[in-house]
Amino acid sequence: MVIAGHISSAWAIGGIAVGTMLFDMLYGCFGFLRVSTAGLTAQAYGASNPQECGNLFMRSSAIALIGALVIWLLQWVYLEAVLNIMPCSQEVADFARAYFKIRIWAAPATLMLMTCKGWFIGMQDGARAMVADLVVNGVNMLASYLLAVHTPLGAIGVAWGTLIAQWLGLIVALTMIALRYSAAFHFSPFSFHFDKRFFRLNADLFVRSLCFIVVYVGWTAISSSYGDVELAASSLMMKLFMLFSFFVDGFAYAGEALVGKTIGEQSAVSNQQSAANDSRLSTFDFRLSTLIKVLFAWGTGVGLFFSLLYALFPDALFASLTSDAEVVATMHHYLGWLIAMPIVSMLAFMWDGIYAGATRGKEIRNAMLWAAAAFAAVYFILAKLSIVNCQLSINPSAHALYAAYFAHLAARVIYLTVKYK
Repeated sequence: MVIAGHISSAWAIGGIAVGTMLFDMLYGCFGFLRVSTAGLTAQAYGASNPQECGNLFMRSSAIALIGALVIWLLQWVYLEAVLNIMPCSQEVADFARAYFKIRIWAAPATLMLMTCKGWFIGMQDGARAMVADLVVNGVNMLASYLLAVHTPLGAIGVAWGTLIAQWLGLIVALTMIALRYSAAFHFSPFSFHFDKRFFRLNADLFVRSLCFIVVYVGWTAISSSYGDVELAASSLMMKLFMLFSFFVDGFAYAGEALVGKTIGEQSAVSNQQSAANDSRLSTFDFRLSTLIKVLFAWGTGVGLFFSLLYALFPDALFASLTSDAEVVATMHHYLGWLIAMPIVSMLAFMWDGIYAGATRGKEIRNAMLWAAAAFAAVYFILAKLSIVNCQLSINPSAHALYAAYFAHLAARVIYLTVKYK
């Protein structure tokens, strides 16, 4: 998006935003692959059950490949159905269509990478998860830049860059698994057995993924209704929201890995000693509560740092994303939301990681149901009543969109905090 922001116009930024939204809707449905694989694998790892760790990888991989096949089969119907109802200009729609038709061929690699990343996290192997991410993102940036700037492809080169990066990243991830963890895999029909717990957790997380789609697709769809400039500004602002999440997610993933491992260890002890004494349970509670406090301490530090960064250097950050003066001016209208977002979103992300490690799918699902409802309710109420500053030179109800996004984060935080005990 940054590349398009510097070598093309607002419609190209908007086209990438809509194209990305198309994939967010598709791949967002499979977000449970990473989350469930991480939590269940961490618990199996804590219980010292390497064979179950390998089986979990195989089950998740099977779902990923089946899902990719379904995506390939339905790609044309899906693409045209969404673009026909998306309120965007013809230029944006044409670019999004071209972007989609190239990047769709990375579907198996993208879904398998979700499984690999979740499995690495569950195996307490943050290093290999990091290597896979560095390869994917590093190659993506380099290939996208070279293809978009130094070939006749132009801005559409970023789609080819993503395609190349996803497949290369998967090759690297699978190679690392083969070299380090081959002993965990004993191929048999039981590797693909979908036990009740695995199915129930993934079903809950699938519903959660659909709720995320409501929020993030709603963001892009509503932004696009305000015109290409507003769509470009809101899309870049979302990238700054996500820039923060990439840092705090490290601690959220640590929560998945360490909470899951701790619970798995306790489960193994309980199975060995049916009459576990109170002191052992107290030790477990103390370890878990201490871990959660440390995670929130680090998360709070990261959140405060980014709020300060956004407050002090907005001009530099906006200029790094696009050279379009009109888009930059529009982004400044929403600076207050950008500054406030890190702390609230940090709380939501950290709770998600902790609950995922505990494989509490029901609570994670319900939190996102409330969050999606909050997003929709707050937007439509504020947009309808126009409880915004109508003197702004932009569509006044655009601020309602940012308030709605803030509300969805707050709903997740409140629900998961109440349910923690």
